[in-house]
Parts: sequence; structure tokens; C-alpha cells
Amino acid sequence: MSQPRLLLVDDEWNMRNLLRIYFKKEGFEIKEASSGHEALAIIQQHPIDIVILDIMMPGMDGWEACRAIREHTPVPVIMLTARSDTQDKVQGLQIGADDYVTKPFEPDELVARVRALLRRSSLSQSARDEAQMLPFEGLKIDPEAREVYVQGRRVEFTPKEFDLLLLTARHRERAFSREDLVIRLWGYEYSGDSRVVDTHVKNIRVKLHRAGLPYSPLQTVWGVGYKFQAPGAAL
Repeated sequence: MSQPRLLLVDDEWNMRNLLRIYFKKEGFEIKEASSGHEALAIIQQHPIDIVILDIMMPGMDGWEACRAIREHTPVPVIMLTARSDTQDKVQGLQIGADDYVTKPFEPDELVARVRALLRRSSLSQSARDEAQMLPFEGLKIDPEAREVYVQGRRVEFTPKEFDLLLLTARHRERAFSREDLVIRLWGYEYSGDSRVVDTHVKNIRVKLHRAGLPYSPLQTVWGVGYKFQAPGAAL
């Protein structure tokens, strides 16, 4: 597993040094910035998984930096500051911070908060990936709406037909056996013939052909089963 990439943003070297020691010990890859402008430059040039951001900094303060970060990326941001007023916390959360920690703080608690945010961020990204539109040449599959479009026109599929098309489209590099598709789509308790997959594939092919799709994305892999193959890769 790769190290989580943490950006520390604080104009005080002593604070950055303290945080660096703790988070390196916890297996984090660290980048540091002493100003909001420097933090933005790092975020634009390097992949960052989470940001710890001080508020009271000269030039671009933490408020402004957080707003600017949100314009570029949904990376989780924890504001770390001596300002403990409730209104300050509310303001930080309203402008896009994901958490707010006041100084003095317990380093172990901060590490725990960072890890919790990373877990939530990972789950959110997975959900976005699952809902992402799959566009191919002449064909679009919308997982969230459970709709399929050919040349811009919607094509009706049964739930199992849609699930089969979506599953194979999401795993275009993989050839699925009939047995694997039955388990994934009908479940282990299904006791019917695995040739039910052939019937669904045939129905999908017919519907896409009638809708005007000039190719068949569900290809037969002899001796194995089926795989999804389209002339244009999903964007």
C-alpha cells in the first residue's frame, strides 16, 4: 500500500517539524508549505491526499487558502489553529474545511482524525467512480440513473440485462465465464442453467443493434464466456 501524502501548511517551522515527526512515524509521505501561496503551488504540481492547514499566516491566510484549494481539488482539509471560537469553526467548515482542530492538541488525536478523513475520502471516491458515466462510441451507460443511450436515444433494458452490460463495461479488460456472471448477477443460490447468460447477452445485442449501434460491444470469448469491447475506450 502506498504512503498517504500529507501537506503541512504552517508558517511556524516548529509546528511543521512537530507534525512532520509524528506523521512520518505513522507512515505518511510529507510535503510542507510555509504560506498559502506555496501550498497552492504544491497542490497543483503534486498529488496530495490530505492537507493540514494553519489559519493565521501572513499574506494568504488559511481562510483564503482553503477557498482557493477548494477551487482546484476536493482533497480533504483539516484546519489547525489556536482560534477556538465557535464562529471560527463554523466559518472554516462553511468555506470547505472537512475538520477543525484547535491548538494545543494531542498529536495522536490529530493522526486519528487524519486517518478517519482519508477513509471517508476513499469511500467517497469509490462512490463517485461507481456512479461515473461510461461513454463509448455511440453508446453511453449511466450507472446512477441505470440508463443506456445509443446515439443519444434511450434504450430500455431489463434490470438483469442492464447489470450484465454495466458489469462487463466496468471491467473491459476481463473475460467473464458464464458461471462467474451467474454468481455475480443471480447469486450463489441460483440453481438454473448458466445458459441464461446467453439469453441475456442475445437480448442486449439485439436491442443495441435495433437502436442503431454499428457494433456489438459484448463479444464472445470462445471457451470462456463474454467480454465488453468497444471501438472507443471510456473517457
